[in-house]
Amino acid sequence: MGFPFSRMRRLRSTPGLRSMVRETTLQPANLIMPLFVVPGERVKREIKSMPGQFQLSVDQVVDEGKKLRDLGIPAILLFGIPEYKDESGSSAWDDKGIIQRALRGLKESVPELLLMTDLCFCEYTSHGHCGILKGHELQNDATLEIIVKQTLSHARAGADFVAPSGMLDGAVGAMRQGLDESGFSNVGIMAYAAKFASSFYGPFRDAVASAPSFGDRKSYQMDPANAREALREVALDIEEGADIIMVKPALAFLDIIAKVKQEFGMPTAAYNVSGEYAMIKAAAEKGWIDGERVMLETLLGIRRAGADIIISYFARDFAALYQQGKGML
Repeated sequence: MGFPFSRMRRLRSTPGLRSMVRETTLQPANLIMPLFVVPGERVKREIKSMPGQFQLSVDQVVDEGKKLRDLGIPAILLFGIPEYKDESGSSAWDDKGIIQRALRGLKESVPELLLMTDLCFCEYTSHGHCGILKGHELQNDATLEIIVKQTLSHARAGADFVAPSGMLDGAVGAMRQGLDESGFSNVGIMAYAAKFASSFYGPFRDAVASAPSFGDRKSYQMDPANAREALREVALDIEEGADIIMVKPALAFLDIIAKVKQEFGMPTAAYNVSGEYAMIKAAAEKGWIDGERVMLETLLGIRRAGADIIISYFARDFAALYQQGKGML
């Protein structure tokens, strides 16, 4: 029945009513905080293109892990900037490497945190591409062999979840087989199942010095124009054993998040990436937007699209607001 009997505004009239009928919720438990680990001690170096984000030495990562735990954030995702780089990215599977040291330190000091690690080679290779090259072409199957080495090294160091981000064909299956055969059947896989070749990654590449020395990554990351292909990619990763599937980036691909959640009903993550974060921070610094409110709208929008989990550089800021009772618009 229409107006005047149906008055939609009645349920918006007070904060209590709005809270009672709210369809989408957001809390720290939905968030994963990415952290960047570098060699050294007492290192906390701000990333210029990502205000409020830092390259952290292992001791500082442990301290940050404790703060995130106390804010109610259940998980972190680690990225490493290694001591050395070479053609094959061999420091990625060095048991004494930067990520492995961070895992051991966190597992000892903050055992409550769920420890996730990004598995790719762009941070570790001298050429900045995501695996072994032949000429200028990434060799998929040869890279699978070394990603299993990286996977097992992270598992030995204490990773609870590993997250392959290179969009290699067959990576999830190879990793799952390697983990199971080596006694790590309880280590989960969060697959970057639909990762698009996006221009939103720029600040991240500054953070980890991973820009390719030639060419781009369009031959292995997805064409932003393709939605049906994303569903095929997700289906393959689920078939190969992924426990959580991810869409990356988030904001320009909310339709993909929604399609993936509706099609598969799997635990679904979305990565609110560095460029999305940096744009909001830059506009807020200029005074053009209310940064806190836009952050909240952004995270709610990603949740509303269907993401159960959001990987976001805003995780710490949101959790702090939430503790103050300000975590909702």
